[in-house]
Amino acid sequence: VQLQASGGGLVQPGGSLRLSCAASPSIFYVNLMGWYRQAPGKQRELVARITNSGSTDYVDSVKGRFTISRDNAKNMVYLQMNSLKPEDTAVYYCNGANPGNYWGQGTLVTVSS
Repeated sequence: VQLQASGGGLVQPGGSLRLSCAASPSIFYVNLMGWYRQAPGKQRELVARITNSGSTDYVDSVKGRFTISRDNAKNMVYLQMNSLKPEDTAVYYCNGANPGNYWGQGTLVTVSS
């Protein structure tokens, strides 16, 4: 499975962005789809993930602000990010797992005034 992330950019604190992950050929049989991020000088961390049944999981720092969703018919995964903070600045990566472990290239999100 190939993953292509997009939607990053520069946004002011308090703003919103929507990241998209386009998968090929299909995520229908990929149980776990997620978003990870890596800030400068830090380890990559899980931000959010969603199962095929729609169960979601978020890192505490984004709960209530970020929403992950998936559209298996369109082979897309999204991350809606609201109330962005400077500490959300990172390269965001799309991931698919179980079975396999697939990574897309990152998309940079910069939150700054």
